[in-house]
Amino acid sequence: MPTDTSPPAFPPLESDPAQSSPRRLAAIDLGSNSFHLLVANYRDERLQVVARLGEKVQLAAGLDEHGILGEEAIQRALDCLGRFAPFLQDIEPQYLRIVGTNALRDAENSQAFIERAEAQLGHSIEIIAGREEARLIYLGAAHALAENGRRLIVDIGGGSTEFIIGEAFEPKALESLRMGCVTYSSRFFAGGELSEKRMRRAELAALSELANIQRPYQRLGWDDPVGSSGTIKAVASVLAAYGDTHQEGTITRDGLRKLRERLLKFKQLDKVALDGLKPDRAKVFPAGVAILTAIFEAFELKQMRFADGALREGVLYDMAGRNSAEDSRLKSLENLKRCYDIDARQADNVVATGQALFELVQQAWQLSETQGHYLTWACQLHEIGLAISHSQFHRHGAYLLEHSDLGGFSRPEQQLLAFLVRAHRRKFPLKELQSLPKPLQCAYARLARLLRLAVILNHSRPEQPPALPAVALEGDAMQLTLPASDEPTLLLTDLEQEQAYLEAVGFTLSIKVSRSNTA
Repeated sequence: MPTDTSPPAFPPLESDPAQSSPRRLAAIDLGSNSFHLLVANYRDERLQVVARLGEKVQLAAGLDEHGILGEEAIQRALDCLGRFAPFLQDIEPQYLRIVGTNALRDAENSQAFIERAEAQLGHSIEIIAGREEARLIYLGAAHALAENGRRLIVDIGGGSTEFIIGEAFEPKALESLRMGCVTYSSRFFAGGELSEKRMRRAELAALSELANIQRPYQRLGWDDPVGSSGTIKAVASVLAAYGDTHQEGTITRDGLRKLRERLLKFKQLDKVALDGLKPDRAKVFPAGVAILTAIFEAFELKQMRFADGALREGVLYDMAGRNSAEDSRLKSLENLKRCYDIDARQADNVVATGQALFELVQQAWQLSETQGHYLTWACQLHEIGLAISHSQFHRHGAYLLEHSDLGGFSRPEQQLLAFLVRAHRRKFPLKELQSLPKPLQCAYARLARLLRLAVILNHSRPEQPPALPAVALEGDAMQLTLPASDEPTLLLTDLEQEQAYLEAVGFTLSIKVSRSNTA
């Protein structure tokens, strides 16, 4: 078979022209238990911390039985963000990322909170999926660990617990389970009572969650179990304070057993007070210990060590690699292309046409380079739904892109990409467009029109991308001028149908056929 010498499907994005000078990066982690701010300078692939803040907001505790986030919890969150805001004043928008995790994934009214928080901070907030949270946690922890080898990373949060097996900076398995110290406190220690029966019920519930990943994780194996973030850091700190560990920062099975016994003597959550334990963590600490005990039991761990570096550090390292060859999104999209056996030649032709159209209209339509990346990615993946069915394949493709776990993408980013693929053929999806954030609707409607045109121009699936017709713009209205032809063509027929589709939703596409120069 001939060797494929075509360029990479997703070429490296433009590098940062200021790469030689340090960049000031900032991340805010809107966790289910705590909110964290990290500001750091990034240079020579290292972070130099400038500011680090954390507050116990306990967002998950504000969820009622219907999944509604209460006003009191929302106000705690907004007050915290107000205290973070002064640290963000000198951060360029492209170097700030704010991510929400399990509590905001679960809350029925999370969008209402996000709109208020975005108005306060003047920056967008992204809710990330569980496995994307796990990937970012691993990235942060892996940079904090200098040693080589395969490691298991465990991060017990307020509403979920992430498990990652990886080597160097490459995760091999990612999982996020619905168990956390805040949600388990509400579920198993309601009323504040602390007893052996309640502790064991929490442990058994955690073991039930772990059953789904226990065997595959053990088959994959690891050399070094590592814990990150608040609960595991607190456990290590308490064990060190009582001399129940052979090395500071290390949790042993015997030390965890002694800690469990010590906790049960308090009888009530509001009585918990231990050396090495911060008072603001005391009420959710027993639930965290129950989850950790179950993890030790399920994975037959003898010990675990704590390592700095978690979600917020991972967000910064991931942000530093964006728009470069290290952009994790490119690998995710390549995996999709292979998994769903996309026609590479047709995808590359549509990309070439889409990029050429983008260059023609970018300035007039005020489209950003980042939006150009999304157009390129949508051109590459517009036929992904064919792997399911030819009928309505644009809908199938949009579903896959919106609901798959795509490393590097937040949920809002996946929604944007899914919209473009959904919009690439047939009737223009006005309802889906209106579901996008209002500030983005105009730009993504324009990108969708470019994608639709790129697909139409390549409808006959040529060997090479075709020459572009002449394009003229007047506001949102577009005019195409085609070369003269004595007979109706497939392209003209397709464009006339596109005219009707766009006119139905208020867009103007004019088609002009140039006069022939021959007699």
